[in-house]
Amino acid sequence: MGFAEDRGDYWRGRYKIEPGKYGTVKDEYGKTIRFRTKRAAEKAAAVEEEKALTASRAAPAAAAERVTFGDYASRWYDAQDLAASTMQNYRRHIEEHLLPQFEEAIVSEITKGEIDAWERSERDRGYAASSIKTWRGTLHLILADAVDEELRESNPATRRRGRGKRAGRSRNRGPEKVVTSSLGVLLIAERAALLSGRDDEFVAVLLKGYTGMRWGEIVGLETKFVRPSAVRVEHQLYELDSGEMHRCPPKDDSYRTIDVPDWLARLLRGQLSRAGERPCECHELRYLFSGHSAANGAARRPGAKLVDVARVAGVSTGTVSNALNRPTTVADSTRAAVQQAISDLGYIRYWPSVENAAHWRRNGFATWLFQPAATGWYPRKAPQEAHPVPLMAEPWPGIPARGRGAARRAEASWVPIARGLTPHGLRHSHKTMMDELRTPPKLKDERMGHEDGSVQARYSHITPEMRQELMAGLTGMWEESLVARRRMSPGSPVAVLDALLAANGQAGSP
Repeated sequence: MGFAEDRGDYWRGRYKIEPGKYGTVKDEYGKTIRFRTKRAAEKAAAVEEEKALTASRAAPAAAAERVTFGDYASRWYDAQDLAASTMQNYRRHIEEHLLPQFEEAIVSEITKGEIDAWERSERDRGYAASSIKTWRGTLHLILADAVDEELRESNPATRRRGRGKRAGRSRNRGPEKVVTSSLGVLLIAERAALLSGRDDEFVAVLLKGYTGMRWGEIVGLETKFVRPSAVRVEHQLYELDSGEMHRCPPKDDSYRTIDVPDWLARLLRGQLSRAGERPCECHELRYLFSGHSAANGAARRPGAKLVDVARVAGVSTGTVSNALNRPTTVADSTRAAVQQAISDLGYIRYWPSVENAAHWRRNGFATWLFQPAATGWYPRKAPQEAHPVPLMAEPWPGIPARGRGAARRAEASWVPIARGLTPHGLRHSHKTMMDELRTPPKLKDERMGHEDGSVQARYSHITPEMRQELMAGLTGMWEESLVARRRMSPGSPVAVLDALLAANGQAGSP
């Protein structure tokens, strides 16, 4: 606000032009006006300050007329300094969803009506409401910074709270997250191992189901962070659009040590021995789990593998190798069983093997291993329609038939365990397990990597007894699932599970 300054024999008017800069009221010739009274100087100063304020508002508005959203969004993105995953997401939001609509629009002229119309068009194109909300959030961030730079006066992407509330306003709410039981986790782990032809996926699915670790934390688990009775979450691997596996801190800096039951610790030690000593080429580090090629895609990979033949024939891979390479060292009945398995599975010798990738790919794991294991179906993937996983019926629960003509040779298929379950759903499943065990909220938050900032949480503490009780509860769930699985069949084609079932049978025998 303008003010008067006493100069001894007169008053002069002073007014603010911008922060830290003041002007003096002058006449048309540029000379300072000498006022006889304080009040007159104040009134004149107030008038000049209003003129300066109006001019300052008009200047950015005029500049904004020359700035398009495309130019500003590009400049805005380049100014960000965030995690690689966040930058990738922002780039995708801008390039795929915002620029097609707003690239040539003038920043100062974008209206709320235009934004609402864009949102409706995205919804009509079939995008999920949660995705559209995320993209609008990015648009809000960009325009908020444009307001700070005085390129416009307000943010049209802001939602007015309480506007348009009505019955049925949650019609676009996503479906409830699917979870499964401890038995479901075990059965899915077994099927995933059958689809991959190795034990790694069995251990990984159990680890996720019984610790609630995020996908990136599982993939990024280095062997040095596997402790005797716990795993330490120090990093995660985030898959960028370029295919690079970016090593970064866990989400929200949720560094933590997660206790594991004794039985799971033994499985992790076995996995450590399978992981080998060779580091990955991308980070020169040893990870507990390596990647795996797509489980079905006959056009992209060989059909049945040696391990599949061994499982169907009921012998070891070494015996199969001997039957093929040194047939005289193998009994006639065993050789006949191997040859029958080869015929049933369509196994072809000397096909070049496909080298496993250094790390799992999120989409590949979910599409070709986890979803078929959970539902019994391979998803639609052009030119193939969705179809059941073709199986050889024996040994139970069936060996996936691979290669050309797999569907014709199939004798059975799997029934669904949990339709709609995703790998992330195992994180929800672990939270549900802890709820069933009445685990204290503080301990649940620690395991899940969540942070409760409430005063109540600040005064809660985790005791060794709480940890022991949770480990005992999870062990009880695991043992019950083993007993239930053994009732279905006393053995398994998955070697690590077969040993567990055998030990469980001996423990339960009189």
